Amino acid sequence: MKEISISELLQIMSQENNYADDIWKTCLDKKGKRHKRKDISNSLKKLQVLGFIKKIKISSMDVYYNKLQYSNPEDYLGFVNDIMFSNESKIKDALRRLTDRKIFVDISKNINSYKLAKNTKNDYEKLLESLSNMTELSSAIQLVMDTKISEKVKNQLNICKDEIKETVEQTKQKIIVNRKSNEIILLERGFAGRIPNPGYLKL
Repeated sequence: MKEISISELLQIMSQENNYADDIWKTCLDKKGKRHKRKDISNSLKKLQVLGFIKKIKISSMDVYYNKLQYSNPEDYLGFVNDIMFSNESKIKDALRRLTDRKIFVDISKNINSYKLAKNTKNDYEKLLESLSNMTELSSAIQLVMDTKISEKVKNQLNICKDEIKETVEQTKQKIIVNRKSNEIILLERGFAGRIPNPGYLKL
């Protein structure tokens, strides 16, 4: 799984007038190479969702991004809670639909070959996407907690972070209940391939 550091991405950006092409030119991977343009574009979309930047569209050919600042830290808390509620709802719905239903079919003996069941494929993808969103939100919260904010807000954000961690861990446990060992292995591979490390966005 390819990842990009949230903090490094934000560090190369100015407060205003950040063009995607300029970010693509200056944001390098661990090997010192440029990321794919589409990966930078997707990362910028995620930074918007996480509340770090705002897209400014002057015309179809003139689009740039400004960093966001919250004059009232509690506004950010409300923003975080909205994202959490949205993804938690999607996770609960996906779990309900996936319980006691096959996710993988035609699994080979060495578990290297398999297919996703047609009737559960979409719900499984939604589950992985929501778990990835929650993990990225947790990383965003940690970055905000590392800035100069009041202890009150920091404590409230920490509660959100703990809730996200609990949701992710409980979801992983619930989805593997009563499943065969080969299915569990595939599920764990799916989590590893879609859930980014702390502080990173999945590309």
